[in-house]
Order: sequence, then structure tokens, then C-alpha cells
Amino acid sequence: MAARPPFFSLRRQPAVVGLLAVLLVLLSASGLRAVQAVAAEPVPIRVLMPAPLADAVAGPVERFNASGSGVAVEVIRGPLDTETISDLAISSLLLGEAPFDLLLVDVSWLPKYVAAGWFVPLERWFGPEVLAAMEPGARLGNGQGEHLWRMPLTGDTGLLYWRTDLMPRPPRDTAELVAISRDLQRRGRVRWGYLWQGRQYEGLSCVMVEVLQGFGARWWDDATARTQLDSPQAVAAAAWLDGLLRDGVSPRAVANYAENDALQSFAAGEAAFLRNWPYAWREIEKGEGPVKGKVGVTAMVGAPGEQGGGTLGTWGLSLIKGSPHPEEAVAVIRWLTGPVVQRQLALDQGYAPTWSRLYDDPDLQRRAPLLAVQRQALQHPQLRPPTPAYAQLSDLLARQVNGMLTGQGGPDQTMATAQRQSLQVLRSLAGPPGSGAADP
Repeated sequence: MAARPPFFSLRRQPAVVGLLAVLLVLLSASGLRAVQAVAAEPVPIRVLMPAPLADAVAGPVERFNASGSGVAVEVIRGPLDTETISDLAISSLLLGEAPFDLLLVDVSWLPKYVAAGWFVPLERWFGPEVLAAMEPGARLGNGQGEHLWRMPLTGDTGLLYWRTDLMPRPPRDTAELVAISRDLQRRGRVRWGYLWQGRQYEGLSCVMVEVLQGFGARWWDDATARTQLDSPQAVAAAAWLDGLLRDGVSPRAVANYAENDALQSFAAGEAAFLRNWPYAWREIEKGEGPVKGKVGVTAMVGAPGEQGGGTLGTWGLSLIKGSPHPEEAVAVIRWLTGPVVQRQLALDQGYAPTWSRLYDDPDLQRRAPLLAVQRQALQHPQLRPPTPAYAQLSDLLARQVNGMLTGQGGPDQTMATAQRQSLQVLRSLAGPPGSGAADP
């Protein structure tokens, strides 16, 4: 398999090309606006966000712009898909003068963007006491080297959804999850036991982060900067996923499921368990499906005797190098990532806050049912490999695991191939011997 370039991979998707054209128009128009501007006009700050979060912050942004702060926030609504908006952001930044001041960054992007030199460190404006006021998991994935590169807006992790009408409590480990699933299936209470994301995309990589952790394995070893995908524990994790399909606990169609596919089937009452993100709760409860009011949520579980944990899926704001208005852009970061906006996002959209004080707010506890479990999940979240090569590593792991799920190889072969290809990617980025780069 050909290795993807380390910092850029545009898939020629129409959505990316079209939105890039819009960004170029904004960039060319910015000079005209500067000529027309007068001192009384607010400073424009443009923020590129994925569509769901752009929609979620629309109300707070409108209030900010009406506050008379002297700053006008313009949110550029990007694509829905995480990988597509990353391609859009990268293609814009490669132009050398991006038509936005701030970028909402997925936690897995940060090492790549920092290595490319596209961001400005934020510690000049945000001291260590700021992150200290957040939940442990929310503090992760914001720094690289000795610098702070982003401020987190959400504290989301992967969660386990379970049917309160079918069982008195959630499973304590993966063995119980399977046992409960089989019992309910045998008695005709549900068609499927467990639904999750098995399509060849980033969602499957997030599932693998959780399953690897839950079986005592590690995708990435910080000490050696290497992957460890062929360990006995990693093979056992892959074998567990494969067994879910072979034994009928999960449908074969899971190999083509993304988040919404799994959610729709679960919301229709077809399964006992669901792996998804916090947004799924709101989608279930606002509908009129058969499981409304009958769903509990808990942190991800591990194998017996192992510590489970959900994949960290936080988004945060970073300052683009070359922004003509860094002070005003930082003011926007403070507002959008502050407790006022995060409180509203928790109430309206179900996003997990990052600030500890919000988890201690009695009114928010009463009005946001997921708050307690979201806090629990943020105590031991799992990071994806913090390397500029993450996009390539994720792509090849998802490709191999999806191949296993569709019968193209067993767990041993799958993980051995994923490990070998991962090391090839890392060696290609390290450079030839004697270049001064560390050879993994």
C-alpha cells in the first residue's frame, strides 16, 4: 500500500474543492474589506469549524457579535466528515495565507498541524492554571513539546449505551456484555447484542483504541515512538471484535457501519448495546422511537480484570500563524471555550464540558442527564497515537481491521500486517539512516 504524504491528502472530493473555492473568495475579498473598513467597524475574526459544531455555536456567536466587543466572529461552516474538513483545512493552510484566523481542531490532528508550523503557541495568553481547572481528560491533547497549541471546546469520549428495559445494570466487562447479549438474543428480546462502527474510516480506529485498551494492549508506545499492534493482547482485542460478528452478537453489516448507522438501528430497538459519542443520547431522546426513555449510558468497559476507557474525541480552537488580529482571535477563543458557552452546548447539544466547575453545577446536573457519566469517562480517556503520522497509521489500521471483519484474514495476520505497515510508515517519515532523524 502506498504511504500517504505526511501533511497533505486531498481526496478530490467535490465538497472539499467547493469549500476551498469559497475560502479563496473570502481571502481575495479580505483586501477590499480592509480598504473599505473604518475605525468604528468591528475586527473580523473567521473560524473554520465542522458543520455540527458550527451549527451548535451559532447562538453563542450571535450573542457575542451583538455584545459590542469590537470583534465580529464569522464561522465558516465546513463539511460534516472529520477527514474531509481536515483535508479542507490543510489545503487552505498550504496556500500560505489561510482565509481564517482560528481553526477548530480534532485532538488527533494536533501533532501533524504543529509539525507543519501552522499554529501559534497559546501559553502567552493561557497559563497552566487554565488547564488545571479542567477535568483530567480535557487537559490531554492540547500541548505538543513544551507549548500549548489549542484550547478545548468539548470533552467528548466514546460511551457505551445500554437498554434499561432489558437489564438492571450495565455490563461490568466485555465478557458480561457478550453474555447478556447472547441471553437476550436467545430469548428473542433483541435481534442484535452490540452495535458499533466497523466501516473503514476513523470511527473504526476509535473503536480499536478502546478495544486495545480494554484488552491491556497499546496502539502506541510513547517511550519508543512505535506502534505495538502485534502484541498478544492486541491480537486478542482484534479476535474479540472478529468474534462478535462470527458469533452473531453483532451483525455482519457492522463492517459497513458509521456512527449514524449504528445509532439508527439501536434507536429502532434492534440491539441491547451501542458504542457511540455523547450526541447519540440527544438523538435518541428527541425522537419517538421504541427505546426513548429506556436507555442508560456508561463508560466503555474492558475485558475482565482490565481498565476500559473511551477514545478521547475532543475539539479545540487553535490560532493560525499569520492571523492579522491575534489578540482579537484569542478573545474569541476565550469566549467560545469558556464556561458560558460550554454550559449552553451541554444543555442544547449534549456535548461534554471541559471545566470542572460545570460538573459541580447542581442546575446543570439536573438538566444534563449525561453529565455524571461524561465526567467519569473523562477520568481515563484514551488518546490516539500523538504523532504527525497519525492519519496514515489510522488509515492502514482501519483498512486491515475492516478486511478482517469482511473475511479477508484472521486476527493474527491482520495485526501483524498492520504492525509491519505502521513501522514502514514511521521509518519513511524518519528519513534515511544518518539524516539525524530517529529511526523507529
